[in-house]
This record gives sequence, structure tokens and C-alpha cells, in this order.
Amino acid sequence: MSEVRHPLPPFTRESATEKVRLAEDGWNSRDAAKVAKAYSLDTRWRNRAEFVVGRDQAEAFLSRKWHKELEYRLIKELWAFDGNRIAVRYAYEWRDDSGHWFRSYGNENWEFDDNGLMINRYASINDLPITEAERKFHWPQGRRPDDHPGLSELGL
Repeated sequence: MSEVRHPLPPFTRESATEKVRLAEDGWNSRDAAKVAKAYSLDTRWRNRAEFVVGRDQAEAFLSRKWHKELEYRLIKELWAFDGNRIAVRYAYEWRDDSGHWFRSYGNENWEFDDNGLMINRYASINDLPITEAERKFHWPQGRRPDDHPGLSELGL
């Protein structure tokens, strides 16, 4: 039986927005095994200068990422959509094991199969060192509360 991950393409503004929020929620869970299930078995990623092929590599990548990026909090925002593709912009805040804080800004292009699994993910990301006082993402670890401002409302 094939895996299905709703909402399915072709996307409308509403379903693309829902897909983006579901991705944000998943990544904010920092549960690599759970998040990896949103990707096809043969998913292909470019993340910065790292190339990931397959769901198992995606899960390993995410485990390494969240081991390094502590207190990770992410906000994603829909940028554009067409058919089975979605473009997002995002920012996330994290600290390293020395207590240095960062805000990472990025853009992603996503492509989905007919079952709603992501088959391609292309990410470009830049890291900005910030002080703890400059942080803007203040919610308990996990899902961003519905009333927390998004990127546009925060001026990011």
C-alpha cells in the first residue's frame, strides 16, 4: 500500500499554506523519524552544500542537525505554489553548545509526488549570529502557537 501525505497536489493557496504549516510543525517537533516520513523513499535534497538521497539519509541528516542546533524554533511562510510545487521562505533560531545564538534565514523549493510525499527539496540558508536578547521566537519547544506572529508580522 502506498503512503499518502495530505494535502495532495495540485495545490490551492489553502492546501499549500496547510502543507507549509504541517512541515513547520513537523520540523519544530525535532523528531527526525517522524519528519522523514513526509519524504519519499527516494527523496533528493540539496541543503546548503550537502546532498541527501533517500529517506534514511534525510532522517540521519535531521538527527545530526538537531543534535547541533539546540533550542531550534522555526517559522515557515508560503512564497509561491504551482501544481505539485511549493516555494517557502523561513527563519529559525537556535544556539550551539557554546551558548552562541543564531537566526538562520532560507528559501526552499519543494516538489511532491501524487501521494503528497516530497520528492525534491532544494534549500539555501544563511546564518546570522544574534544575541540572546535579539531572539524573536519565544515559545516552548515544539509547535509554534497559532497566535505567535509569522515572518511577515515580525518584519523578517
